[in-house]
Amino acid sequence: MAKDVKKRACTELVERVEQLRHEIRRHDYLYYVQNQPKVSDQQYDELFAELKVIEQKYPELITPDSPTQRVSERPLQGFVTVRHAVPMLSIDNTYNAEELRAFDERIYKSLGDRDYDYVVELKIDGLAISLRYEEGRLVTAATRGDGEVGDDVTSNVRTIKAIPLVLLSEDRRQETEDKRLGVRPLSSVLRPPDILEVRGEVFMPTKSFIQLNKQRAEAGEPLFANPRNAAAGSLKLLDARTTAQRNLSFFAYAIGEVSNALADNHYDILQEFKKLGLPVNPHIKRAKNIDEALDICLGWGEKRPELDYKIDGMVIKINRFDQRDILGATGRAPRWCISYKFPAERAETVIESIDVQVGKSGILTPVANLTPVLLAGTTVKRASLHNFDELKRLDARCGDTVLIEKAGEIIPQVVEVKKEYRTAGAEPFKIPKKCPICGSAVAKDEEGVYIRCVNRDCQGQLKERLRYFAGRDQMDIEHLGPALIEQLVDAGLVESFADIYLLEKSELLELERMAEKSAANVIEAIVKSKTRPLWRFIAALGIRHIGGQSAQILAEHFGSLEALRNADGEALDAIDQIGPAMAESVYEYFRSPQNRKVIDGLLAAGVKPEKPKRVRSTGKLAGKSVVVTGTLENFSRQQAEQAIKQAGGKTSSSVSKKTDFVLAGKDPGSKLDKALQLGVKVIDEKQFMQFINTD
Repeated sequence: MAKDVKKRACTELVERVEQLRHEIRRHDYLYYVQNQPKVSDQQYDELFAELKVIEQKYPELITPDSPTQRVSERPLQGFVTVRHAVPMLSIDNTYNAEELRAFDERIYKSLGDRDYDYVVELKIDGLAISLRYEEGRLVTAATRGDGEVGDDVTSNVRTIKAIPLVLLSEDRRQETEDKRLGVRPLSSVLRPPDILEVRGEVFMPTKSFIQLNKQRAEAGEPLFANPRNAAAGSLKLLDARTTAQRNLSFFAYAIGEVSNALADNHYDILQEFKKLGLPVNPHIKRAKNIDEALDICLGWGEKRPELDYKIDGMVIKINRFDQRDILGATGRAPRWCISYKFPAERAETVIESIDVQVGKSGILTPVANLTPVLLAGTTVKRASLHNFDELKRLDARCGDTVLIEKAGEIIPQVVEVKKEYRTAGAEPFKIPKKCPICGSAVAKDEEGVYIRCVNRDCQGQLKERLRYFAGRDQMDIEHLGPALIEQLVDAGLVESFADIYLLEKSELLELERMAEKSAANVIEAIVKSKTRPLWRFIAALGIRHIGGQSAQILAEHFGSLEALRNADGEALDAIDQIGPAMAESVYEYFRSPQNRKVIDGLLAAGVKPEKPKRVRSTGKLAGKSVVVTGTLENFSRQQAEQAIKQAGGKTSSSVSKKTDFVLAGKDPGSKLDKALQLGVKVIDEKQFMQFINTD
């Protein structure tokens, strides 16, 4: 009998633990998702405390997804990287109604009619995050990173109470309880998908940001410039216990990988998110057309001070997924989505002095040193004056009172001079006749806009080229930042790209403020960068007109550095999506003996760019340029483009004389018309399937 009593007590204890966990999750849902809290903070804390006491007394009852297990007691040694199953692309920006209408016009031309609607969302100023749920449980949280690979920040994300550790599923007993309380049911789905990737924004509410900076000021610690920096910094802490104190929050706004579809459009996906217990911004709206979308944007431009979190614009998305497939994406951003940025904030300050900077290509740029002023959440001390023609137009002088704004809310620039406040004796700025860094002669470029230092060995240019080479979007050499590059060049340790790879730890240790651990980290990062993908190597060379996307096109087309450096002008000009100016620039770069010496030096120093994975080199699509238009029966737009690449072909977003085939589905639109005008061969889906299935 005593055994039965003990067994019954154990069963009751387990049931109580599950009941407490369910209650806590339910109240999290009511608070973060439905914004309908039904208990006070004190009552919630009492439930949490009871659960914690039981688990401390009976640790065998603890499960990883228990609400008490959000905060890890063990600090991390560092962050590992995670490859996103579906890339996290950037969003292109617009800054006014005219640009937004131009975006809508592109949508119309691509889809062929106006049978589409938009979803308009607030662009939260935080940090993009990807949450991966497997069988309803949070298993991984990763930052956006470069879009392909991000940092695993699961330990820190688990501390954010707005993010459920376990997704909700149907519970008839709980639905009955909800009805009795007079609130909406928690969920109408039987179970979450086996795999569900949720994209969203981690942010710090304004009140939390103010409180955090107050605490840091009292502790004598440096203040965060804005809530975005505070949120990003909090997620990259190695100790999740500190992150847990930062009061971060979260809104879900998109779907990544999913094992089975939740809906066929974006708006309904967001409604399903809410049913699963994921918080979605309550101000999301549908718009029948671009005029409605613009009205929503303008409305929030005025109302945004009312929010308890920062927004830096709006996001306008095509609602239907089938239409998104038709529209596709560029190398960095989807074509079905655009950001509407609010007008830049302005601030008044004084120019204390004007410096001249030297860029990686030798361009001299005037920069204003300012009396520090707060602008868009950051303290601004310097602002661009663009070029000497613009400086002359503004007639900006030392001592002038000026208006500054952030271009795209990123780069500060001088936009107006308050000449009525100018003091007597203020002299116009004199355009330099010599390089301020090396003293060499300067000359205007072909366009007559920029002034360049003609000395390629100028240390100012060298430092900028090295910064660009090591940058995150090029060779991505961690720990090799501007300050260290400055030291290395000044010490005579680095005079070329290749010198980076010849550095030794003992040389680094001789630099000021360089510790053993830091030196080891730098060397490790340099070694790691030796095998970056070929496209990164091409981008890092700093070839005029060639950025990351065009570097990828070149890498995929030629397949090796040797093939690219020996390509003639005709071969370069024939590449779809590489224009004449790009082709000429690449050709001229690799014809230069000096540039060839740079590349040979890198290869000799052990740099081995990783070749792109080879695709099928035979078959009817090998080396062919294909444009997809209309709706296909057996493929989404992305699936068709992937099949083309796997068959050795290349995809393009527009029809030209360089196009080999146009794959036309249902309702093809203007691309088919252009193909017929140019005499480009048009194939249907049946022919396409024969092409890709041909060995």
